[in-house]
Amino acid sequence: MRIPRPVRAAALVALPAALLIACSATDDGPPRAGGGTAAGAGTATVTAGPERAAAEATEQAASPAAGSTPSPEKVRDAFAGLQATLDDGCTSQGQCAYFLGRVYDELERLDRAMKADPKGPGHFPEPIEWIAGLRTTIGPDRSYPSLKAHQGELVGTRDRINTWMQDHPDDYR
Repeated sequence: MRIPRPVRAAALVALPAALLIACSATDDGPPRAGGGTAAGAGTATVTAGPERAAAEATEQAASPAAGSTPSPEKVRDAFAGLQATLDDGCTSQGQCAYFLGRVYDELERLDRAMKADPKGPGHFPEPIEWIAGLRTTIGPDRSYPSLKAHQGELVGTRDRINTWMQDHPDDYR
C-alpha cells in the first residue's frame, strides 16, 4: 500500500513536534499550549503556533479522510483553547503581546467553530455577536499597541463568552 505524499509530509512534521511536546512537559502539571505546564502558566513561550500546527497535521493525517478537506473544529475544542487563557495575563510587554494575541486568536477560532457547528450559528447568537462587535471595535490592526488599547474589551469578551458557555454545558462537553 502506498501512503499518499501529504500524509507522509504530515508525519515528518508531526513526529518531531510530538517529541518536542513530550520532552517539554514537566512534573509541575499537565502540558499546556506553549510548552508550559499548569504550574508554570505565566511562563508560556510563543511556541504554541508551530506545536499546534504539528498537532493538527497529525490529527488530519490520522483521520480516515486524510488529504480531503478537514472537518470544522468542534466548539468544545475551541472553547478549551479559550479557557486556557483564563489564568494568564499581562506581566511583561512580551508576555502581554503573546497573551492578547492568543486571546484574539482563540476568540476567532471559537467563532469559526460556532458558525460551522451542526446546530448552526443560531445556536450561539450571543457569543457570535460579541465576537463580531469586538472585531469591529479592534478593526484590522492586530498589532500589540492596538490589542493593548482594547485589552478591556478583549478580555471582557472572553469572560462574557466563558460565562455564557458555562450556562450551556452541553455545547462544550
